[in-house]
Amino acid sequence: MSLAFRSVARSALSQRSAVMGLRSYSSKEPTLKERFAELLPEKQEEVKKLKAEYGKTVIGEVLLEQAYGGMRGIKGLVWEGSVLDPVEGIRFRGRTIPDIQKELPKAEGGNEPLPEALFWLLLTGEVPTAAQTKAFSEELAARSALPKHVEELIDRSPATLHPMAQFSIAVTALESESQFAKAYAKGVNKKEYWKYTYEDSIDLLAKLPPIAARIYRNVFKDGKVGQVDPTLDYSANLAHLLGYGSNPEFLELMRLYVSIHSDHEGGNVSAHTTHLVGSALSSPYLSLAAGLNGLAGPLHGRANQEVLEWLFEMKKEIGSDISKERIEKYLWDTLNAGRVVPGYGHAVLRKTDPRYIAQREFAQKHMPDYDLFKLVSNIYEVAPGVLTKHGKTKNPWPNVDSHSGVLLQYYGLTEQSFYTVLFGVARAFGVLPQLIIDRGLGFAIERPKSFSTEKYAELVKSLAK
Repeated sequence: MSLAFRSVARSALSQRSAVMGLRSYSSKEPTLKERFAELLPEKQEEVKKLKAEYGKTVIGEVLLEQAYGGMRGIKGLVWEGSVLDPVEGIRFRGRTIPDIQKELPKAEGGNEPLPEALFWLLLTGEVPTAAQTKAFSEELAARSALPKHVEELIDRSPATLHPMAQFSIAVTALESESQFAKAYAKGVNKKEYWKYTYEDSIDLLAKLPPIAARIYRNVFKDGKVGQVDPTLDYSANLAHLLGYGSNPEFLELMRLYVSIHSDHEGGNVSAHTTHLVGSALSSPYLSLAAGLNGLAGPLHGRANQEVLEWLFEMKKEIGSDISKERIEKYLWDTLNAGRVVPGYGHAVLRKTDPRYIAQREFAQKHMPDYDLFKLVSNIYEVAPGVLTKHGKTKNPWPNVDSHSGVLLQYYGLTEQSFYTVLFGVARAFGVLPQLIIDRGLGFAIERPKSFSTEKYAELVKSLAK
């Protein structure tokens, strides 16, 4: 037995002790599960009191155009981890992206936040200590082994099957490991649901890097996948499994990438879908798989792939002339041809996406002379003015997808169809904490009311009288 395997086995044993209610690892500080259990009763009482006192309070109005416009802006979900303000941008438990970059624990010698620490923050509202974060990293490594049937399922998938489809299939197949499903079948008390949802969520989170890496190595490389190193943090293991672990800058990029792509409140397709399916008491495996299928859409997570395709089309057209005048002409040609400028605009934001800014600052630090970064920078200076003059875009500013692919291209991860898989790994950090909270607070199945067009016409005509 190798030293690495023995270390993983010891960590796994410690983790299983935690499941049985014992303190895991050598730290005297509470584990994530223990801390959430300590905080939950107070949160349950807070929600109970809020509902009792203000349950009948009207919190918003619904316009007919919203019903036909994808329910945009309708206040109807509870999402604890983050809130997206049109002007301020995203806040994770009240903290901005610069805040989490400053406050969350980092890898030794690193400057970017560790996603493990962000998961802790999203679940509890508290910043973990460095020791708690390290213990959580070790726990995730200990849980990372994939069942044989899942490995075989991925290996048998044709290379022509989109990586996101393979990703969703593999996560669904992990249902065989669901502690929640097994406990529910045995009639567990609903007050205990959150504990099994927690176990499934942590197991699932741990297994995503090996799944993603196996897909990547099979489709684009030699099919060989390394082993999780229990001494490394989550993002470093992801980078190593993909085959890019030798570059410290790429490790830092993965830490930043996973953190800023994790949570974007609950109304986006992947978050809402995961929450919706989970509300039916489907396991975290089935819930996240449903969310991943939404993330795969070109109007959501696949947009980063489309941005790069458009950038390469532009480079082919304009060549080395990336002057603002030439870019402006290309933008108008794009718009006049009835196409959109990908990577610009957002359903909620009315300013430059803070996630874009974080990636831009990373690029300015690590790749200031990269030609693709220079192109994106010049587009940033031109596009908002063109889109404002065009008049059909409510938000003429860039979103997260405008920049993420450029960073990955620089470090050699050039396979654009894989980018949404990385987004999916990151999004799990945002949606899984909320699933645990949903079960801890006993949230009901989601079931909004729908009307036919005929019924809506009857309703609005009666209200107009």
